[in-house]
Amino acid sequence: MSTIRHLVRPGLGLAAVLLACAAAPAVAADAADALERLKEQGFARVAIANEPPYTAVTADGKVSGAGPDVARAVLAKMGVPDIVASISEYGAMIPGLQAGRFDMVAAGLFMKPERCRAVAYSEPDLCDAEAMAVKKGNPLGLQSYEDVAKNPDARIGAPGGGTEERLALQAGVPRDRVIVVPDGQSGIKMLQDGRIDAYSLPVLSINDLVAKAGDTTLDVVAPVKGAPVYCAGVAFPKDQTAFRDAYDKALAELKESGEFAKIVEPYGFSAAAAMSTSREKLCAGG
Repeated sequence: MSTIRHLVRPGLGLAAVLLACAAAPAVAADAADALERLKEQGFARVAIANEPPYTAVTADGKVSGAGPDVARAVLAKMGVPDIVASISEYGAMIPGLQAGRFDMVAAGLFMKPERCRAVAYSEPDLCDAEAMAVKKGNPLGLQSYEDVAKNPDARIGAPGGGTEERLALQAGVPRDRVIVVPDGQSGIKMLQDGRIDAYSLPVLSINDLVAKAGDTTLDVVAPVKGAPVYCAGVAFPKDQTAFRDAYDKALAELKESGEFAKIVEPYGFSAAAAMSTSREKLCAGG
């Protein structure tokens, strides 16, 4: 696993961190300005979730996960030595980025056309499919979001503002049967308690949660039938395409050298999958 660092960079004064994280900097005119600003402050402000293996924050405040580790390695090549991570709900990440509260989002935020219109994505870094955790034996026979929609008794949990919530609603699941879940541990607990009948997240995240729960009364349905395979990238403010392009160049170097695979594959991600597609294709809905 890649090196884990603190949410607050060691040696950085608390007042400086609070000031840097609270104040929205002036929009940089080009890649050089943005990069110089981050070099000068010594870190980039990165929005993450707390959804292993994409992102993870331990009890002692250390941040890890494939997304932050890739971002940290790319930024280090660009001369930015560290990141300061803030936990955010998925639905608040893009608004926070647009408001200047973050410099980037490195949280496994899947590329979709509507998101591509709102932010400037890097080239793909993490790819995954959808899954559902259910009770042992899958008593309601749920294999797809459409199955949930067709069963008037089925309730599905999903992160607020996330892809799974949108897919369930698009499949026809009524709003009152799509339960917004604040975090992974809460989703598993709600499933165990019978408050929901399925909890949906990407395959890697669901497998990680079920494994950590150590609960033999749970099963995993993966992949969810009819759901697309997704790839994520780092999201930048829409007007920061030049800085994004510089990030892409450093990311491509990591991919070519094999260092990218060494970062993501221990987390269960396929480097080859991320290298087999492109931002252009994914943003077009392909």
